[in-house]
Amino acid sequence: MTAIDSISGDVVDAAMRIHKELGPGLLESVYEIVLAAALERRGYKVDRQRPVDIEFDGMRFPAAFRADLIIEDRLIVEIKSVEKLSAAHAKQVLTYLRLMKLPVGLLLNFSGETMKEGIRRLVNNHGPQS
Repeated sequence: MTAIDSISGDVVDAAMRIHKELGPGLLESVYEIVLAAALERRGYKVDRQRPVDIEFDGMRFPAAFRADLIIEDRLIVEIKSVEKLSAAHAKQVLTYLRLMKLPVGLLLNFSGETMKEGIRRLVNNHGPQS
């Protein structure tokens, strides 16, 4: 099984290449489809817009939200194309991680001048063995 840090490194590498070649300002859906294809080309299992069920107070809500990308069933990637990331964007990813019981998520904003300024790695009970 590929280490989560290796997977996230490959995602960041692909995102930086895509941003460099396509530039900022496209719709999130464009970056999502191109990033998914780039990661699949590298051999990763990628789910796009996967519906996620949640449970609350003994009730189950099917497809309560959709995750932009889930890589290898272990890494969630939330894609944005906004002027500036807000605290709400990070909270969204952290909540997704908690609800899905996943260790690591990436928040990628493709709208900045450079991709480096648009990368946030978020962790939910991540240990070295994950």
